[in-house]
Amino acid sequence: MKTIRKINDDLAIAGQLTSDQLPQITQQGFKSVVNLRSPDEEGFLSNEQQEIEALGLYYINVPIKVEGINDEVAAQVLQKIDELSKPALVHCNNSMRSAAIALMHIATHQGVSLGQAFTQAEQLGLFGTNTPKKL
Repeated sequence: MKTIRKINDDLAIAGQLTSDQLPQITQQGFKSVVNLRSPDEEGFLSNEQQEIEALGLYYINVPIKVEGINDEVAAQVLQKIDELSKPALVHCNNSMRSAAIALMHIATHQGVSLGQAFTQAEQLGLFGTNTPKKL
């Protein structure tokens, strides 16, 4: 499936999935799905939780808006991801929020502080409101 990008053995990211793509998640070995989209977003798959759980996967919806991402929100999402069975697929509408969360997850597991990881994601322009900055 083209829309899924493997980050490491524990995490992959994707944009919005379709109902037709959901069975492929199981075939690819994922055990959990994290949806970062809000139900009020255009294109939100309203029956995603039921379809994913029917496939035997764990599902959580942690709606975060690009403009609402801060250290505290990131810490809550990262804690939830740590509690999931792996590998986990993290998705949003276009992979930007997913990429930011995956980057922060990896960085914090490598000993980087959450604040530093958040700043790095922000500098890369992963929150949509910022243009990438040179490091």
